[in-house]
Amino acid sequence: MQHNCHISDARHGSEYGLCTYLMKMREFFRWERGLGFSDTLPQGDVGDWLSDRENLWAELGESEFAPLQIDGREYDPFDAESVNQALYGYGLVYSGGVGNSGRPHFFLGELQHWEHREGFSLLVSGRELARDLTAPPAMSRDDVIFIRRESLRRMLWEKLESWRWNRPDNAMGRAFSCYDFERDLEGSLEMMTDSELDLVLLHEQGECGAGALLGAQWNEMLRDLSHTPAELAARAVRDHLADCMVTLPSLIDMQRPHSIHFFIGNLSAMRRELFPQLRSAYDQWLASGDPQAIRETADRGKHHWESVAAEMLALHSEHGGAAAAPIRALMQECAL
Repeated sequence: MQHNCHISDARHGSEYGLCTYLMKMREFFRWERGLGFSDTLPQGDVGDWLSDRENLWAELGESEFAPLQIDGREYDPFDAESVNQALYGYGLVYSGGVGNSGRPHFFLGELQHWEHREGFSLLVSGRELARDLTAPPAMSRDDVIFIRRESLRRMLWEKLESWRWNRPDNAMGRAFSCYDFERDLEGSLEMMTDSELDLVLLHEQGECGAGALLGAQWNEMLRDLSHTPAELAARAVRDHLADCMVTLPSLIDMQRPHSIHFFIGNLSAMRRELFPQLRSAYDQWLASGDPQAIRETADRGKHHWESVAAEMLALHSEHGGAAAAPIRALMQECAL
């Protein structure tokens, strides 16, 4: 399984900017060596490891993904459902799928929790045994939601490290201030991870709901938009739809101010550009303590982003593989 992770990294690891790439590689080294977040990384070892890993990627760049061997049977690495059925008795969970820009993602982890809820199945992993350079903390595929607890914890650590460079007074800093990171790094990471598991689950539930609304054509459109600014815009629109449907109303009902801070602080540049009213509503909540502005903005956003997504699908139906330009033009007009 790790072999396929290496192939994915060989194909896509160079797509990051230099600073992001070096940070991700540093943390990948930490994961492979089993080092804690408070451990000092041996710089010489990191440099040697980085050279070896890039040499491995050069060897694997043209390789095809290998079938998975489990109990004498071969499985397609993208057939996560069958693989998980085979692994269930071993207390393991696996996912193989395609993410942003057509980038394959694979991981194998220890299964912490598996349950069937109304409309979807939930699988939560703990310690990860195989992974690629990009490790999204949550993914949904059809009606299955994967939550990767270790990846969420590592993502929180990376964001904390980035915030500590100049400690700006922003939403992410307010989220971190809800925990005692200065005196108890590991304990605070555990507490924040446990807390924000709910947030990532809510978003993935919203993704499932958005997927049901948008239908199979949405993923066909994303494939045609791959590696274009229009793909980033389309993914941002769907994320906003998911969060307006589920995440934001639920966080308000649950009275989770620390998660609202983290949600706002974690928005990508594209999402902030498309939805400035959300930041305005957040600022109103900060000033007044009344979340009604966020609730109303989410309600408006739900209808707005569903309408924008429908327009994008219509453009794709009309233009097919050439839809990137008209969809990108639409994005110049649809901010809320």
